[in-house]
Amino acid sequence: MKVLLATFWIIPHIGGVWNYMGQLKKKLESLGHEVDLLGYGENSNYVYIVNEFRKIGRQQLLPLINEKLNKQTCPGNYADPMVKHCETERRIYELGVTYLGLEKYDVIHTQDVISAACMNQVKPEGPTLVATLHGCVAHEMRRQLAMSPTSDMARTYFDELEYIGATSAEFTIVANQWLKDILTNEFHVPVEQLKVCHYGYNTENFLKRMKEKPPLQLQSPVERPVDKQVILYTGRLIELKGVHHLVSALSQLKEMRNDWVCWIVGEGEKQAELQAQSTALGLEENIVFLGSRDDIPQLLFNSDIFVLPSLIENQPLSVIEAQIAGKPVIVSDAGGLPEIVEHGVTGLVSSAGDVEDLCNNLELLLKDEMYRKELGSNAKKWGMTHWSLDKGVQNVLKVYKSAISKKQRAEENSLTDNLQ
Repeated sequence: MKVLLATFWIIPHIGGVWNYMGQLKKKLESLGHEVDLLGYGENSNYVYIVNEFRKIGRQQLLPLINEKLNKQTCPGNYADPMVKHCETERRIYELGVTYLGLEKYDVIHTQDVISAACMNQVKPEGPTLVATLHGCVAHEMRRQLAMSPTSDMARTYFDELEYIGATSAEFTIVANQWLKDILTNEFHVPVEQLKVCHYGYNTENFLKRMKEKPPLQLQSPVERPVDKQVILYTGRLIELKGVHHLVSALSQLKEMRNDWVCWIVGEGEKQAELQAQSTALGLEENIVFLGSRDDIPQLLFNSDIFVLPSLIENQPLSVIEAQIAGKPVIVSDAGGLPEIVEHGVTGLVSSAGDVEDLCNNLELLLKDEMYRKELGSNAKKWGMTHWSLDKGVQNVLKVYKSAISKKQRAEENSLTDNLQ
């Protein structure tokens, strides 16, 4: 089978979608399938087939796109700048994809609502389209654009895009019941359209990397303090991850005890703001901002507690890795997190945005070593079974085969109707 894994986002990037695509590609290829990766390139300057580095440049496409947009009969549709930006990027992506060619693939597997909607517009008759949604774009945009004077227009646009993207493929894969419920109840996606398949993860490789010394690199190794416990956050430094609430909780925690340090790993638009918040609260000695790192397995190995205080979340890679590493996790009750962390069994669940609740959970694990180790042990036992890469990929292959059969039946029925 020839498979194209496609996303609208820039790749490679730090984050769960790229990791998911990379692991799925390797596993499918080990089973004898041919797999290509497609997405935007650096700074969205081109659309390309990653593994072939076959690309079409943005500047070659933009004049054609602008000409079409200027001929729009309803320019008011683009009064919201985010809507205009997204629509422009969609059209560049669609046109770029047509130049790269899609005819040879049996399955095109998109990774977001935008790429699914785009592929549905431009793909040839042959390939079967399958989509995986790694979150709800419409919900994320509502939070980001809440204060915009044209937020109602933007909400309408992204709500429609959510529905179109979720219904464009033969089947749409979601990772949990939370996202399935949102799509069916709020966006009225037919329930038969959706397949719930949790992620798979290469647990053996991750455990091996945890115990290896990282190779010589530009980054200096991070030394674990001998007299302090380590709290670890890994992820993007953006509003939706709730890291500002974590910093506030750590300020309260410092009033209770000072036997800890928090490593914050990642980059993002809120990095400078978070560092300023940390300084203003007198946490320079307690919080270490490590930036982007490529030694997450080793950092997890040297940590005691993992924390993810997200305000919106689907099924984060960072929690999967923490569970495999046998660490107790503290997460918020946002999105799909309560489906993968059982409160009091494999971790602790705090109310999203509740600084005091988060602080109390951190303090509970810091003061009770036996409870901390029990939660970590339970998390690892559950994670090693639940996040099996073999099971995850087999589930995806079942969806591919079902989608191909569904498309073939539809084509046969259409042919029969035409003959009659």
